[in-house]
Amino acid sequence: MGEALQLRWTSAARTDTGLVRSNNEDAVLDRPARRMWAVADGMGGHAFGEIASRMTVEALDALPPEDALQQAVAAARVCLLEVNGLLMAEAAARNVPVIGTTLVLLVASGRTAVCVWAGDSRIYLCRGGSLHQLTRDHNQFEELQTRNHLSPADASAYPGATMITRALGAAATLELDEVQVQVSDGDIFLLCSDGLSNAVSPEAMFGALTGGHCAQAADTLVRLALEAGGRDNISVIVVRADDVEPDQTVLNPSL
Repeated sequence: MGEALQLRWTSAARTDTGLVRSNNEDAVLDRPARRMWAVADGMGGHAFGEIASRMTVEALDALPPEDALQQAVAAARVCLLEVNGLLMAEAAARNVPVIGTTLVLLVASGRTAVCVWAGDSRIYLCRGGSLHQLTRDHNQFEELQTRNHLSPADASAYPGATMITRALGAAATLELDEVQVQVSDGDIFLLCSDGLSNAVSPEAMFGALTGGHCAQAADTLVRLALEAGGRDNISVIVVRADDVEPDQTVLNPSL
């Protein structure tokens, strides 16, 4: 993407089957050179969830580079709508109810980043000594709190509270939420599937991220989820933005 070279972006991605499931239905996209990252979590309990997550990240990866951030986001949205239709058709062809996946996507250019999502995978921002959740889960738990004005405790006790209300492949109409963030020096973004967020507390996530080393943080987060039981597939991407002089900007995804 065309931009003033103001930030150095580094990242590291990890995905793990966990300790209970026999296959990994998560898929990750880690493209720091393109300022694009994504985590897709194939819907548990449905057939071919791994196909849905893989199709989604491969379609995003195949997008041609765009010169401007809004063009890149618009192209990604069109791509995801197309994938949604393909997943619906795939489910019909295989005679199964749903082939679906959640998705969180982070796209950045200059000092702006955009989060796009459907489902309960999450994006967090570690900044200024605290961890902020940028996405809002698309599940019954959140809907009960928002629409029925229930407390978190009452909502969590409701039958089916964790049921996902949006996902690619789940319905003919796909609604994607979006939030824009102005990026500051030292910002660290965490993209993850619910295999991490359901197992590891925000405080422990924050502790893992504060070292500032993407690969070490990603390894630590997966280890924490495994130590908590590893009941689901676990996927994380840790992304860091740092100020650099224009002639010093480099990309190193291994940091």
